[in-house]
Amino acid sequence: MNTNRKTRSTHSPSDERLRGELAELLPPPPVPDLEPEREHALRYAVLRDALATGPAARRPRSPRAVPRFTWIAAPAAACALVAGVVVLAPAEAPAGPSGRISAGQPTAPDAERLLSRAALAAAAAPAPDARPQDFVYIRSLAAHAGRSADGGVATLPPVRRREVWLSADGSRAGLLREAGSADSVLSPSLPVYELDHRGASPRPSTLEAGPASVTNPTHAYVATLPTDPEALLRLIREETRGDGTDADQRAFRAIGTLLAETWAPPKVTSALYEAAARIPGVSVLPSAKDAAGREGVAVARTADGEQTQWIFDRATSAFLGERTVLVETTATGKKGTVLGVSAVLAKGAVERTGERPGGAGA
Repeated sequence: MNTNRKTRSTHSPSDERLRGELAELLPPPPVPDLEPEREHALRYAVLRDALATGPAARRPRSPRAVPRFTWIAAPAAACALVAGVVVLAPAEAPAGPSGRISAGQPTAPDAERLLSRAALAAAAAPAPDARPQDFVYIRSLAAHAGRSADGGVATLPPVRRREVWLSADGSRAGLLREAGSADSVLSPSLPVYELDHRGASPRPSTLEAGPASVTNPTHAYVATLPTDPEALLRLIREETRGDGTDADQRAFRAIGTLLAETWAPPKVTSALYEAAARIPGVSVLPSAKDAAGREGVAVARTADGEQTQWIFDRATSAFLGERTVLVETTATGKKGTVLGVSAVLAKGAVERTGERPGGAGA
């Protein structure tokens, strides 16, 4: 037997005290035979059960349809917008001296609690009443930063009213209307030019939009998403693979888009929040404002120098809007530069573009 493997403890009482103090300051080591995903799921389940029996989990006595969107994902690329943001006040700065959250850092317990409350509130919300032949209507306030053709830093224009009508099943052209701009038709077919052979004159044609997916959602598609949070997160990770940034940030942003730009059934919306709680690196900002100036509490995640925030109503945990802010100085702008901001004002179902919920015309 190799006796060199056997050692005796030579720690003095002072060493033991020091080890004890360090043990109190440092987090406990991970359990070797418990996978991180499983550990996270167990921690979340305990928090969810605790919330279900506590005052924070009580549903409002008079549930009401609370606006919760920013901008809508349309079949045409022209409808794409930057996620919302505003400058962070010093008290809102994320943890860490540089404001960067490590991709491997677990989601903060207070972020899990906030997302759990949002999931419970979503589960109690009224279900969408859009039929396949209808259009989903969303009204918001939004602004997104842009850069001039010759470069320079990004600047945020004034917040503008925005309305969008999207075909529930994705089969018909929708409409985008923004204050100060001409209406844009959101067609499921994109205009293109084709060449029959080399040297031939280009002829006009159309390119049909791809099938509905997490990154190209329709109301009908979102209604079929899994309601099991783990299965939903796996699907989102699969359909956002290789889309730039780190995998966790891709999933977080994709969930934010689905929450803000679609009208999902209550169980799907609840599952989206629970899926987000399983993404590492999510933290809480104690105070944040949406594009309408409504103050709330936010969950946020940082990657590549940008922080994406989802803002919630403090009392109802309803989704209010989004914002994005630079947390590092880059070619786009200085730290604290606003890249975009939004506020969800209304959602509904109508029979035709230009019509508003309640029968009001455009």
